[in-house]
Amino acid sequence: MTNGTLASSYLIKARSRLKILTVLLDDDNYSDVIREAQEIVELALKAMLRQVGVEPPHVHDVGALLRQHRHRYVGDVATQVDTLAEASAWLRKDREFSFCGDIDFIPTEQYTRVEAQRAIDDAQLAVKVATAASACAAPPADG
Repeated sequence: MTNGTLASSYLIKARSRLKILTVLLDDDNYSDVIREAQEIVELALKAMLRQVGVEPPHVHDVGALLRQHRHRYVGDVATQVDTLAEASAWLRKDREFSFCGDIDFIPTEQYTRVEAQRAIDDAQLAVKVATAASACAAPPADG
């Protein structure tokens, strides 16, 4: 399996998961929108990194690594790197809380429709940009 093959697999999974977000939003299940959107953004960003030959680490937020390799992207893809990194950071921060909560943080009571819509918008953008990156990805560069 190549980096490109795995990147394509990540994008297939991310696109499929986008469909779930509207179902969760329509059910007012905002915390699960946040959690699922985080996973979509993670898959999309890791796909982008693999497309240019960068092995992403086994962490949930690879935004800093995407910024580090910004020079490997062109045009609109390169201009979206900071926005994607910011989306990855905020969603990663809420990953565990949105799923399990804590004794003083009840996920179903903490998130709003506005936050859920922001997560959806970020996930859709990540998939859109990762798809564009795959269409114009150059062969992986060394280093």
